Amino acid sequence: MQNVLLKVDNLKKYFPKGTSSLKKGPHVKAVDDVSFQVYEGETLGIVGESGCGKSTTGRMIMRLLEPTDGSIKFNGVELSSLSKQEMRKARRDIQMVFQDPYASLNPRHTVKKILEEPLIVHDIGNSTERKNRVEEYLEIVGLSSYHAKRYPHQFSGGQRQRIGIARALMTNPKLIIADEPVSALDVSIQAQVLNLMQRLQQELKLTYIFIAHDLGVVRHISDRVGVMYLGRFVELADSESLYAEPLHPYTQALLSAVPIPDPTYEREKIILTGDVSNAIPNKGCTFQTRCPYATLTCKMTVPDLVEVKPGHSVACHLFNEAQQ
Repeated sequence: MQNVLLKVDNLKKYFPKGTSSLKKGPHVKAVDDVSFQVYEGETLGIVGESGCGKSTTGRMIMRLLEPTDGSIKFNGVELSSLSKQEMRKARRDIQMVFQDPYASLNPRHTVKKILEEPLIVHDIGNSTERKNRVEEYLEIVGLSSYHAKRYPHQFSGGQRQRIGIARALMTNPKLIIADEPVSALDVSIQAQVLNLMQRLQQELKLTYIFIAHDLGVVRHISDRVGVMYLGRFVELADSESLYAEPLHPYTQALLSAVPIPDPTYEREKIILTGDVSNAIPNKGCTFQTRCPYATLTCKMTVPDLVEVKPGHSVACHLFNEAQQ
């Protein structure tokens, strides 16, 4: 049986709308009651359109954003109750790779200084050991030790992301949260970075949360996939099951838009009507305004994420009612 490394329960993040306070005025539910587990050594992909709350979820796990409510347990330790100093120590085991490698790397620092910083913060090694570790990890991610003297602007986008990955690896973390790590890269470079991440996972026994909007990329790297829509998980399954038989109407629509490299293959595209931002319902299922199968129940009650097949959960009344 796999060990649970991360357990998230009923996680919420609400932002005040306009100038109102969170307690009194209206608010935006960026993440609304999300629960999932991540097992040691696996890659959990989180996918969805821009604004669905996937990056906010990742940042709350790192406590870069404070949760409004909910529980985040890492190795049995409740992260949401840790002090800032305790959380800083916990981040030695949880690191993040950001979407834009240029924005996340200090342009005034050399690569050596950028990679040494996590070691200094966590008091790992002396100056000689840190220098050796920087050179070692540059080689591990496919760069050379002499690159340590250069600045971020002297590298290509793919090379900068390799530096970002190396920085995340410096403290020997158990969990890496990769927030859209290849979306800013060319397709050919995307494949190189994904292959690198998979190799590192095997060699260093890493666990990933891989956040992306590209279903093709997520399929390539993930063991299990969670689909988010407007702050909620609407489907969660192993990668093979989700792509072979998507159950939620939103997942079906997303997959129908994924291009297939076969000019003779024809697949019916599901076109969703309605606008996300102007049609967020006050109650019921968040997807009801765009769903072709919406019923009165969908407009009144929020569906729970229910396991309808072994390892395959979906938040949809069409399946929840069939199970009863």
